[in-house]
Amino acid sequence: MSEVRKPLPRPAPESVPYWEAARHHRLEIPHCHACDGYWFPPSRSCPHCMSADVGFKQVSGRGKVFSFVMYDRVYHPAFAEEVPYVVALVELEEGPRLISNIVGIRPDDVRCDMPVSVVFDDVAEGVSVPKFKPV
Repeated sequence: MSEVRKPLPRPAPESVPYWEAARHHRLEIPHCHACDGYWFPPSRSCPHCMSADVGFKQVSGRGKVFSFVMYDRVYHPAFAEEVPYVVALVELEEGPRLISNIVGIRPDDVRCDMPVSVVFDDVAEGVSVPKFKPV
């Protein structure tokens, strides 16, 4: 029997720069040149002022756990060895919130408002996934 592999990200056209930056271990999110706003998930125009003068900008990678859930059931066979694991909504210092995993800590020890910073998990050749660890 062959090894079950985790599903890989399938970027939408708007998110290609996000995944390309992650591949190089940088966290970049959409940024508006008109109003200086940040947001996530990526889109072709700024949700704050509707400007199309947007791009991606590197951010600090620091934030806090806004909310989280601990998975203790295997929903995909490729994750069987990782159960239990935490999926969190991380609020970046720059404001936007990202959904990601919290790593480097026992799932029972994760708390809301816990400070975290980005780390990158190289999951396949040329594919890195941003995750967060406690500070």
